[in-house]
Amino acid sequence: MTVVDPTYVGTAVAAFLFLAIVAMLEVGRRVGIRRAAREGDVAPEGTSALAGAVYGLLALIIAFTFSGATARFDERRHLIIEEANAIGTAYLRIDMAASGAQPALRDSFRRYLDARIGVYAKLPDLAASQANLERSTRLQGEIWALAVAATRMPESHPTLGLLLLPALNAMFDITTTRTMVTRIHPPAVIFVMLLSLALVAAVLTGHDLARGASRRWLHTLGYAAILSVTVYVIIDIEFPRLGFIRVDAIDQVLVDLRASMK
Repeated sequence: MTVVDPTYVGTAVAAFLFLAIVAMLEVGRRVGIRRAAREGDVAPEGTSALAGAVYGLLALIIAFTFSGATARFDERRHLIIEEANAIGTAYLRIDMAASGAQPALRDSFRRYLDARIGVYAKLPDLAASQANLERSTRLQGEIWALAVAATRMPESHPTLGLLLLPALNAMFDITTTRTMVTRIHPPAVIFVMLLSLALVAAVLTGHDLARGASRRWLHTLGYAAILSVTVYVIIDIEFPRLGFIRVDAIDQVLVDLRASMK
């Protein structure tokens, strides 16, 4: 089953946040106008410190989520390269196996790499991605059995077991690492807090804008656009298989490796 394209979910969140910030700016402005009419155009004591604390906390949350998202983005790219290296190393060591064992091992490796590429190429189709993940897991058992059998053949190199089996372990382990890394994200409460602080900050900013005689649309729309785009970019980097900012280009390393497996 193909799920709704999450690209549109991120866009919808950004659009909602943009409209919500504009609305909160207007709410803050009207509250400020009423307060000024009632108390005069003098800001209550301590409001600047309160607003500064909210702005500072919002900046801290944005920095925290952006930094974490970019770190995980880079880690995912590095893991793709590590997996390609691990598969390539194990594949080359098949040359040390008995000639009779090599064709089956090479064929299993090709099918395994096809499945591994499909795990991520099929996203956001979660069912198809999961099917390829399960297929690659089954092929791990097949490859291991063939490799163990090859190490027992008299024609194989004496050190085949010492070289091929650890390489297979590394090749299999990286799949678990990559799977888990794709599931590591900040708690949902962090994003809720980020959106909530953005709206609270918008109310406070709108309150300050009430000192003007007319609405400042350039400042209002610019402020809303900057915050909503920033949040969208954070979400997009956090889920690099589902939006416009993607790690798909690095997958070419695996595709090139597959092409070299003649």
